[in-house]
Order: sequence, then structure tokens, then C-alpha cells
Amino acid sequence: MDPIWRGSRLGRTIIALNVIGLLVLIGGALILNETRRSLIEAQQDALRTEAELVSQFLSAFGATQGVPDPVLDAELARQALLSFHVPSTQRIRIFDAQGAVVADSHIINDRIVQTPLPNLRKPGGLFKVRAEGRESRNAQRARIELEAEARAAMAKDYAYGSRMTSSGGRQVSVSLAIKPVGAVLGVLTIEGGDVDAIISRQRAALTPFIIIAILGTLASSLLLNFVIALPVRRLSRAADQVRLSRARSISLPEISKRDDELGDLSRSLETMTGALSERMDAIERFAADVAHEIRNPLTSIRSAVETLDLVKDPAARERLLAILKQDVARLDRLITDISNASRLDAELSRDEPRAVDVGRLMQDIVSVYGASARKSDPPVIFEPPAETMPVAGREGPLAQVFRNLIDNARSFTVMEGGKDAAVRVAMQRRGSEVLITVDDDGPGIPQENLEMIFERFYTSRPKASKVVGGAGNSGLGLSIARQIAAAHNGRLWAENRRDADGRMLGARFLLTLPVRSGS
Repeated sequence: MDPIWRGSRLGRTIIALNVIGLLVLIGGALILNETRRSLIEAQQDALRTEAELVSQFLSAFGATQGVPDPVLDAELARQALLSFHVPSTQRIRIFDAQGAVVADSHIINDRIVQTPLPNLRKPGGLFKVRAEGRESRNAQRARIELEAEARAAMAKDYAYGSRMTSSGGRQVSVSLAIKPVGAVLGVLTIEGGDVDAIISRQRAALTPFIIIAILGTLASSLLLNFVIALPVRRLSRAADQVRLSRARSISLPEISKRDDELGDLSRSLETMTGALSERMDAIERFAADVAHEIRNPLTSIRSAVETLDLVKDPAARERLLAILKQDVARLDRLITDISNASRLDAELSRDEPRAVDVGRLMQDIVSVYGASARKSDPPVIFEPPAETMPVAGREGPLAQVFRNLIDNARSFTVMEGGKDAAVRVAMQRRGSEVLITVDDDGPGIPQENLEMIFERFYTSRPKASKVVGGAGNSGLGLSIARQIAAAHNGRLWAENRRDADGRMLGARFLLTLPVRSGS
């Protein structure tokens, strides 16, 4: 099965329009994610550098003393933070080795005196504080993550963090262990709170991508609606119009001119409705011809029946009875042929074509004629071909074509001067076709009637011809044969046979059928 984009312009258009909008969204999301990740990493690197500077400043200020015993002076640490400029978007906190907050830039900058707060520590746990009120879920989570970050800094000298604040914003932090002489005296934590503002600006920068994606999606949807939905709706309404108003065909030339699947569909619908219209016309003509052909023998029968009671002469009554029998036989033959013709389309559509060896089929049919022939009937001569002749078709209808041609040839073949005339059937392969000929020794066909004989109910015959079987002729045999041949992509026509002097030798019917592919 070929992919949808191969050989399908409409399929390629649909895929391209949808992929463009998708790529815009994916590209914008990737850009935002990369920017956010890079921003957080850059912010954390900057905070680490700043933390190292603050740590060195604390040592220079004398807040950390290592001789003789290492110690963190909380008061000097607070004074150092008071003299150190801390931006409003940042927060610096200093914890001692036991986890107590000894300095906080937010409290110092507001000139609130910070003293050791033993009541803010939960006994028996590091960094466990008791809030004065109920903490929000984000605040609790931020506190827990800060404790974990501080513990990690004590173990690994520094640690990075990224968490949500109590107000719901994004906050990044760096915790740096304070150990001037190797012993950990506490932890210095710097938090940056301007990440949300930067990310908000990045999201605002993403707005054009979103707008473009929305516009692209809307444009593609409108285009698909214009090039697909509207034409399909027009085709549907045209089909409903054919059904409801009994129109004979669909005509949408502006859609039929399109070089895509909808154009193919429109042309197929026009062809289909045109074929249905022709079929309906043919059915109407066929019904009119049937009524006309049946009326003739019925009129003859009615006249004979009305006259029969008035005729007293036995010879005349016998002649009337013979006419009645002949008309009844003709009517029976006519009804049988009409029934076969009316079922022909259904039979051709019901059976799936398969390989048929027409040489073997013809040989079987000719053998049946030979077994059932009477002395007065002309023989049917057939020389089987040396090779198989496979065609793609239906055995039953093909057999009907052969029988109709042979029956027609036998009805025109007469005995001449004690010399037996015959019907000769030949078959040969000619390129990609099988050519079948059926010759008779009859009077031939007038040149102007070579095509007319294939019309329905055409029964004009020379006086010298006879009807084999005595049941009359309905004039449907050759019409049915040509219809079956056309259904098998074949061709049936007639011509006359003449000798070198131009004398008429008889008629010849020629049938070509395409050889089955692969044979």
C-alpha cells in the first residue's frame, strides 16, 4: 500500500498544513524550555559566585574565627549583612552548625533586630521551626527543601535548589558551607526571587509563536474546509438532487477540473450518473420494444382465436391451429429471450471474472450440437487450437455468446444441391487477443444491415433461410451476444465472405476477447 503522500496531492497538502502548525508549537515549546533551563542554571552560577564573595566578606569582617577554636560570631554576621548591599530580589540567610538562623537579610534590611530564636526551633530536629500561624503548603514544602539543601551543603560544601515560594513563585538558591579552616561553622544561603519575572518575560516572548500557531491552524482549517469539505458537501447535495428530483446526471465542472482525488470523485460520479441515465434510457427503450414485439403475436393469436369459431372447413381450422401453435412458440421464445436479456446485467455483476479456456469451452459446446443434431441440421465443424486460450471472464455468459452465434449461423445455413453446407468455427491467438470466427454458408448480410442486425428485435431474414428448431426468432440473440462481449472488454462484428470472383459465400461473425494477463 502506497503512503498517503505518494501520488496524492490532496494528501500531501493536508499533511503539510498540519505539520507546519505542529512544528511551530514544538519549536516554541523547545525554545522556552531551553531558555528556562539555561536561565535557572545561569542564576544559580551567579548566586554561587555571590555566595563565595559573601563568605569571604564574612571572614574579612571577622564573623568567622578559627584560632584557637573555629567559631561563627552571630552578631558580627548580622552586622556584616547589615553593611552588605543585598538586592530586594535576593535573600541571604546564615545558619549555624546546629541549623539555627543567625542572620537574615530580609529582617536586617528592615532594621528589625535579629536575636537567636530558640523558640523557632523544634527540639530534637535540625531546621524544624514552629510557625506563628498556619503555614501554607508551598511554605512547608519550601522549608523542607531548604533544610535538605542546607544539609547537602554541609556534606558537599555547596548545593543548588529550585522551589516554589509561599506566594507560588519560582525561586532558585545556592547554599555554601562556611568553613574557613576546614571545620563547618554554618551554611550561607542566597535565594534569588526574580526568576519568575524573567520567565514571565520569556512567556510573553512566546506569545507571537502561539499566535502564529493559532493563525496557522485556523488558516489550515479554513483551507481544508474550502478545498475538501465544501466540494464534498456540494457533491452530496448534487447526489441528493439526483435522488429527490429524479435528475439524470451530476454536473459540477468546477470540481471536475481539479487535479486531485475530489476531481476524480466528481468525474467518477458524473460518469456513473451518465451511465445510469443511459441505462434508464435503454430500459425505457427495451420496455417499449418488448411491448411492441409481444403485441404482434398476441394480436395474431387473438385474430386466430376469434376466427376459429367461425371457420367450419377442417383444412382451414388446421391452418389456424398451426398459426396458433407457431405464434405461441414464437411468444414463448420471445419471453425466454426477454427474460435472459433482463437478467444479463445482474448475472454479469454477480460473478467474478476468472480464467476461462475458451478453446475447451467451445469444444464442449460444439460436441453438444453434434450429439443433438438432426439429419436436416447443418453440422458444426470446429478444429480445437493447439494451445490453450485463457481469457478473463465468466463461463456462463461466454457460452451463451458462442451458442447465439452458432444458432444464428445454423438458422441461415441451408442445404444446397445435395452438398451439405456447414457452420465452421475457428479460433486463433492474435497478439494479446483471442479471435473467434463463426462462418455460415447462408445468403450473407446486406451491406447496410451489418450493424443493424445487432439491434434488439431485428428479425429481417431472406426467404431462403430457415429457422432451426422451428420456434421462431426473437431478434435478441445477437444483441445479447454483443452486450456480453462488451462486458468482457471484447468486440463483436459481422462481415460477408466472398470468393475471388466476388460471389457471396456466406456471413462471418468475428469475436475478439483479451487474453488473461499473465498468460
